[in-house]
Amino acid sequence: MSEIVLLSDPRIHAVPVKECGEPLVDLRAMEVVRVDERLADPEGLFAHVRLSVADRLVAAQTQLPRELRLLVVEGFRPAALQRSYFEESVAAHLAEHPGWDGHQAYLEASRYVSPPEVAPHVSGGAVDLTLCTASGVELPMGTQVNATPPESDEACHTAYPGISPEARRNRDTLGAVLTALGFVNYPTEWWHWSYGDRYWAFVTGARSAKYGMSDGPPAS
Repeated sequence: MSEIVLLSDPRIHAVPVKECGEPLVDLRAMEVVRVDERLADPEGLFAHVRLSVADRLVAAQTQLPRELRLLVVEGFRPAALQRSYFEESVAAHLAEHPGWDGHQAYLEASRYVSPPEVAPHVSGGAVDLTLCTASGVELPMGTQVNATPPESDEACHTAYPGISPEARRNRDTLGAVLTALGFVNYPTEWWHWSYGDRYWAFVTGARSAKYGMSDGPPAS
C-alpha cells in the first residue's frame, strides 16, 4: 500500500494558492446530480461546490452505468464549522489519551478531520459522495459515508483490503469515473474527492492550488 499523506503534512500547507475566483454553485439546481439531505444546513451551503467541480460531477455522472447515480452528501463547509469539527476531534483524542501532547492529538485528529487552514471542503473544491441506484438505494461501499477509522477498523480507507468484493467493485467504479475527470481521493476516506484545492495540487504535482478558502456563495 502506498504512503498515506495526511492533510496535516507540512507539504500540503506549503502548496501555494492562486485563487481563480470561480463561484460556488448549487448542485441542487443541476438535475443530473443527486444531492442527499442528511447534512443539510438551513442556508443550503452543503450543496455548493466550485463551478469546475460541478461541471466535472456532471461529466462523471454521464460516464457511469445507466442504472447508477452519484449521490452527493456534502460539498462546501464554512471555515467556522470546519474549525469546530477539528477542535472537537483534538479535544476528544486528548481526553481519551491523557498522556498525549497537543501535537500528537493534532496529528491523530487530522487523519479524519482536516485542519481548517488546509481543509478541502472550505475551498469549495471537495465533495463527499457515494453511489446509489436510479431509485435512490445506496450501494454497499464497505462503510457508511463519514465512518471514522476507529469505528470502522480502518475500513473507511479507500484501499482497505477487507471489504466485500461487491463493495470493492463499487469503490472502484466510483473512483474510476472521478479520477478520469481530474479528482483526487483522500485515502483515509473512500467518499472524499477534490479538485483544485491544496491536496489536489500536491497529489497531481500542480504548481499551485486553484481554490483557497471560500467565503461561501453570494447572498441571494
